[in-house]
Amino acid sequence: MAAAASSAARCSGVALLLLLVLLAGTGTSSAQLCTSFYSHSCPGVYDAVRSVLQAAIAREQRMGASILRLFFHDCFVQGCDASLLLDDTPSFRGEKMANPNNGSARGFEVIDAIKSAVEKVCPGVVSCADILAIAARDSVVILGGPSWDVKVGRRDSRTASFSGANNNIPPPTSGLANLTSLFAAQGLSQKDMVALSGAHTIGLARCTNFRAHIYNDTNIDGSFARSRQSVCPRTSGFGDNNLVPLDCQTPTVFENNYYKNLVCKKGLLHSDQELFNGGSTDAQVQSYVSSKGAFFADFVTGMIKMGDITPLTGSNGEIRKNCRRIN
Repeated sequence: MAAAASSAARCSGVALLLLLVLLAGTGTSSAQLCTSFYSHSCPGVYDAVRSVLQAAIAREQRMGASILRLFFHDCFVQGCDASLLLDDTPSFRGEKMANPNNGSARGFEVIDAIKSAVEKVCPGVVSCADILAIAARDSVVILGGPSWDVKVGRRDSRTASFSGANNNIPPPTSGLANLTSLFAAQGLSQKDMVALSGAHTIGLARCTNFRAHIYNDTNIDGSFARSRQSVCPRTSGFGDNNLVPLDCQTPTVFENNYYKNLVCKKGLLHSDQELFNGGSTDAQVQSYVSSKGAFFADFVTGMIKMGDITPLTGSNGEIRKNCRRIN
């Protein structure tokens, strides 16, 4: 634990200028996060995370998208603090049963396995919040996407917000204005929003989340809509959990085909197609169609910014022994 404290001190030193901005009232508490936080206290954390995650994705390639989604949904509710990982108990209401997570948030057992592996390397040092941040990055890399240095030093929350999960996470029915507003509430720009939406280049979606788009919307390719209707009945309550790839071309490879689909009116979710629907984000989508490198660069920027959302640092929060419950 002394090593962890010295890591925190080094991060604070590196972030001195950011701290001065903080004191001026214009920054965020992310000043205490840095990429070298575990360089002495737990240098083996990255290998431990990667080895467990690689095995999990080898068993089921969808898992990479599931882990990345957990990170999104965690950070959008009281910051990147692993609150999403907490189980409900008779005396504690977590976020797992909130509408955006109930029946769709998955991968918790993989985070448990990673936590166990990390604890064997350096017990009581690495937070579940940091494990999730590292695992999200590694999921992108394993599936062919860009890499980046993850800022770490987060601590785990002792609280969760069921209402925050219901209100802060953008629903798949969102229009462009609502998407922009919900991302702005987290300190993320419209540019960040379009880039981070590219996470939908991997993973699957449930029929209940795209039914209205394929049956009611007009900004959708007809043959694409019909092909999706074949696995998603019109009537609610029938086939609600049937799964379809978010990216109809390469759902297990992280690249820019998601944006190519949007230009062809083949976005699976209403909220996806809103990014290319005659609005202010059309040009950005087109730029990602033209350049995978541009998408990767902006996605990395967005992920780092999202990871900075109100982390618990210093003596705030705790380092959970079990990611599913408070110590």
